Amino acid sequence: MSDEKRTQPHSEEAAAGVSRRQFLGMAAGAAGISVAPGVFLYGVAGAKPADQPVTDAVRWGLLVDTNQCQEDCDACVTACEEENGWSFEEGSTTDPQWIRKLNVKDPGTGFTVSMPMMCQHCEHPPCVDVCPTGASFRRVDGIVLVDKHICIGCRYCMMACPYKARSLVHRDLHDQKYPRGKGTVESCTMCVRKVDRGDGTTACAEACDRDGHKAILFGDLKDPDSEISQRLRRYGGTQIRADLRLNTGVRYQGI
Repeated sequence: MSDEKRTQPHSEEAAAGVSRRQFLGMAAGAAGISVAPGVFLYGVAGAKPADQPVTDAVRWGLLVDTNQCQEDCDACVTACEEENGWSFEEGSTTDPQWIRKLNVKDPGTGFTVSMPMMCQHCEHPPCVDVCPTGASFRRVDGIVLVDKHICIGCRYCMMACPYKARSLVHRDLHDQKYPRGKGTVESCTMCVRKVDRGDGTTACAEACDRDGHKAILFGDLKDPDSEISQRLRRYGGTQIRADLRLNTGVRYQGI
């Protein structure tokens, strides 16, 4: 946890002592206790081992080419569900949804683009700014995460996110692939476990490549020689709600 940069609570009450929820979270992180039936938490989700510190020498990002994204394809959504163990029922307004497909139509011309929408992994994330416990935080390599040990489910981050990219877990969870918890907030982690393993890609990008569309590219935005940097330099890229000046880690082409 010491290798991760996060927002800390500023209130005198938070500074004066540790709440019961925080105590349970820290105890769970240290000892691997069960905080709910079937829910075991063994440390901050996505944290690297102590001998592999997160570094600000890189900034991980995604580039989405909407010209290659197919309207009838949801391979990225399915891959994300399978990789991270969440599920979304069609028509549900409460189920977690870490990534979703959008079809955006220009009312003037009728031109329509299809594109995935997920956490944009902002350099200046509003979710981190409003979190009262420090559960929402940004790693120095650009990945925005939620520490479920200290998330109290207040949903301030959900209201602050301009991309509607966060969900609250409403239901009891069973047979989890990775630690999750009812009453906590979730969003795209940019496949942080795959990143920390050195896989060099995300589940959504892998699935898109496998289907032959190659619409999603993962890479280091700070490395001028990386493929993602070269494509951005050659073809440019658009930030969703660039007017907010959040410097998103996800960029789009063709919109």
